[in-house]
Amino acid sequence: VTTAAQAQPSNGPQILTSDVTRFYALYDATAGKPTVEQIQQDYLAKATPSLIEFAKLRRVTAQSIADRIAKDPAMYEKAKACMAVLPQVRTRLTASFSTFAQVYPDARFPPVAILVGRGKPVGTANRDGLYIGLEALCAADFMNPDLEDRFVHVIAHEYGHVQQPGPEFEEGDPSVTVLRVSLLEGVAELIAELTSGSVGNPGLTRWTDGREAEIESASVRDMDSTDLSKWAYNYRAGSDEPYDMGYWVGYRIAKAYYLGSDDRKAALRQLIDLQDP
Repeated sequence: VTTAAQAQPSNGPQILTSDVTRFYALYDATAGKPTVEQIQQDYLAKATPSLIEFAKLRRVTAQSIADRIAKDPAMYEKAKACMAVLPQVRTRLTASFSTFAQVYPDARFPPVAILVGRGKPVGTANRDGLYIGLEALCAADFMNPDLEDRFVHVIAHEYGHVQQPGPEFEEGDPSVTVLRVSLLEGVAELIAELTSGSVGNPGLTRWTDGREAEIESASVRDMDSTDLSKWAYNYRAGSDEPYDMGYWVGYRIAKAYYLGSDDRKAALRQLIDLQDP
């Protein structure tokens, strides 16, 4: 049975923005300083199912949003302008999703919800949808300086996660090793490249070019560790230290496996299922 989430994306991706519209109506009405109570009553209490799920997945509350607005008001002001790129992003993603359906016939295409959160994460996904934090992605110049490209490639990356089975993992779980996380993220990067023309975060090459053997050897030494701190989810705002090297290592592994396979559709299915890293 083909569900709406699995149907061929003939009309392009469904991009949901009503939560953002409602947030910025409140934001403008309060001169950019909504109270905790106003955020709760006029934004979260009227949430779409997508926002409800995003808030649950990423611990988004009225208090956490208000705290981040107070700490970084420019982030939320900048995000308003980012909405202007969405029509062209949708056009480009229509082509990307069509390519994805060709290389991975089992692909699911649930809605992409653009939301406003607490400044992070840039994106998260589960089997039912893809959730993009507008203010976080707009601020992520370090990933890709071109805003339109950034949206397209990050959404393509996150759509890789939509395909992956299993619930969200908790850090410290003995099965959540450096190798597993590197491959989970690396496969999503491969899918982004195959479908949109680039990995989600091309900026990592500034640290990896010419250091391939060094980085990959270090990854092999740490691959069974459950300490992810050197390899994933370790970007620090304002720092120029390398981060998310596991994404790059996992992408290299996944791409080599995919390109070396006689049956690339089967190889991609195996990479997405990731039964045994």
